[in-house]
Amino acid sequence: MKSKEPRIVLSHKDNFNTLAQAFRNDDVLLMDCIDKTTKEHVAVICAVQPAHDQSGEVETVPFARFFNGNPYDMLYSPLDPEYDKIVAEEKANAKHS
Repeated sequence: MKSKEPRIVLSHKDNFNTLAQAFRNDDVLLMDCIDKTTKEHVAVICAVQPAHDQSGEVETVPFARFFNGNPYDMLYSPLDPEYDKIVAEEKANAKHS
């Protein structure tokens, strides 16, 4: 396997670390939501935190959603040769912009 340059956006890494901490603290839930664009039901992983207003209530913070469908049909992995082609096209287009 050849080395790939990192592509994870820093904010995603920070969110992943926050979510990992929420799992360690058992402050995570799976919630049914409705996508505002498609009106499709989606399963969303949320962290739970105390409300900011001292009411004793909790707030949910959405972090990730599950795929509706087969993710292998929807994504290119960095291990897929097509991934490298797309990245090369992005770089070429960026130079011409």
